[in-house]
Formats: sequence, C-alpha cells, structure tokens
Amino acid sequence: QVQVVESGGGLAQPGGSLRLSCTASGRIFSIYTMGWYRQAPGKERELVAEVTRSDHTNYADSVKGRFTISTDNTKTTINLQMNSLKPEDTAVYYCLCRTYGMEHYWGQGTQVTVSS
Repeated sequence: QVQVVESGGGLAQPGGSLRLSCTASGRIFSIYTMGWYRQAPGKERELVAEVTRSDHTNYADSVKGRFTISTDNTKTTINLQMNSLKPEDTAVYYCLCRTYGMEHYWGQGTQVTVSS
C-alpha cells in the first residue's frame, strides 16, 4: 500500500502563482511515477504533469511553460509550481502514485481556484 497526502492549493488571481505538494509513504520503493491530475466541474480528469523515478517529466500542453513539477532526493515528495495561472486552471487537483505493478494510489484532492 502507498499513502498519498496532498497540500497546497487555494485561491489565486489570474496571473498569480500557487504551489502544490504531495508526499507518499508506505511501499515507496514500488513507486514508478508520481504526478498531478485535475478535474474541473463537468469535465474528465486529465493529466497535468508527472515525473518518473528516473526524473523524466511529462506535461499537458495546456500547462507547458507555466507549471513545473519537481521531486526531492527521496523520490517521495513532488511539488507542482503553478505560475501565470488562468481561470481555466480552476479544478480539483489530485496526486497520483503509480507503482511498477501498475497499481494506482490517489490523494484526496485539493481545490485550486483562479479568479479575480
């Protein structure tokens, strides 16, 4: 089992910044990727950014150049720095840990609202 705990989020103005963090615990040696997904009302959950254990990153086209995903040396915490926020970035953001055995562990979600 892997436990996933998220922090951060909140309210930002358009053009502003927010930072999300996600920490995994438990069977951390089994984690292959950690990433952030988001789900806006009435829309499907979508990938925002992810990072593999070998530090390969992948971003949604809509956030490239604005969001940066990073991990710590233990590979158990990831951060998502979100700059130049837009109203369309408003969503519930979820952290996902995927294991080498293709198990999925989701966080509880954190609300990000971009509004003036």
